[in-house]
Amino acid sequence: MTAINDLWPAPAVIAPNNFVFKSLSNWALNIAVGCSHACRFCYVPSAATVKQGPKLARYGVTDPDAEWGDYVLLRRWDEKRFLASLRAAENTPSSRLKPDGNRAVMLCSTTDPYQVIPHAEPEQRRRLAEHARFLVRRSLELIRDHSTLNVRILTRSPLARQDFDLCRSFGRRLLFGMSLPTLRNDLSKVYEPKAPSPSRRLATLQTAKDAGLHVFVALAPTYPECDEADLRATLEAVAPLDPISVFHEPINIRAQNVARIAQHAATLGVPLDTGVFGSRERWQEYAFSALRTVEAIASEIGLAYRLHPWPDKSLGSKSALRHLAETSRLTTNAVQAWLEHSWRRISLWPSDDGPCRPEPTADRPQNCTRLTTRCW
Repeated sequence: MTAINDLWPAPAVIAPNNFVFKSLSNWALNIAVGCSHACRFCYVPSAATVKQGPKLARYGVTDPDAEWGDYVLLRRWDEKRFLASLRAAENTPSSRLKPDGNRAVMLCSTTDPYQVIPHAEPEQRRRLAEHARFLVRRSLELIRDHSTLNVRILTRSPLARQDFDLCRSFGRRLLFGMSLPTLRNDLSKVYEPKAPSPSRRLATLQTAKDAGLHVFVALAPTYPECDEADLRATLEAVAPLDPISVFHEPINIRAQNVARIAQHAATLGVPLDTGVFGSRERWQEYAFSALRTVEAIASEIGLAYRLHPWPDKSLGSKSALRHLAETSRLTTNAVQAWLEHSWRRISLWPSDDGPCRPEPTADRPQNCTRLTTRCW
């Protein structure tokens, strides 16, 4: 590989992730620091990037949160170190792994593996694009050929199509997914200003399915403006794809993400329902209502057992449980039982006979997924 200026000093390696109740993977491979999609709701600046502020300052990034979307620093490639991290993951005893990770590596958890890398100079932009492509393809080839690990790819970009041949070679070891909170291109432009449109993402999912890939969908995060009709339209659009899993979460409050959303909307002159973030109680009502609405629709259209909700852990606090029970007309025990079941779930993974169904349990009948007192 030709040396490229302005690469992040730490190389791309497989590292344990810090997911809580997501059931996405045990490890993550992040090819860059930063992301060009500029999603206003993104949790990454508060979760990871801000901690690297002093290093980012050397690249001219003075406020990692406010400038989110303006910087992408690709990681270097060191095959020896990558293989060492791959061996470490491969040899990790199952007793030390969270079972909800499906023994998978995720590309990526803090950036997008198929984003456009910006640069003012065309030649440098071309070289960066080549380096990004190399990082993804070479790492996938090594994971496939030198391990038995599974792979989960999550992206917002149709550029992923260029690697569908490689993805198909993994068979059931690889799941390909797109983030698709809504089908409304206009609304996406407000919340995800530089990301490819939802219509292009849905088309990419269809192409992936037609190419023989196992697909999943992340309705994440859905916006306050996503009413029942909007959520239904999205779920009905992805149902024919026969997704292995459909993950869902509403927008959670993280550091400055609400301020970023409001500021961008004001710049565009677009009114948003940011009032749902005005107090802890109002956010709880919005989040719980969105989760319940998606669950009800999924049950109606045959996606119940594939739906995997992501309720935020803060909804399990005593005060939140009391408030949600009061506003939803459910018992506190019913709300708590549903939350705990969601947090304990292990996401589906394809088997030789097709997608696995969750095993029924004494407290959870096979087809009972809706949040009703009858289920509990």
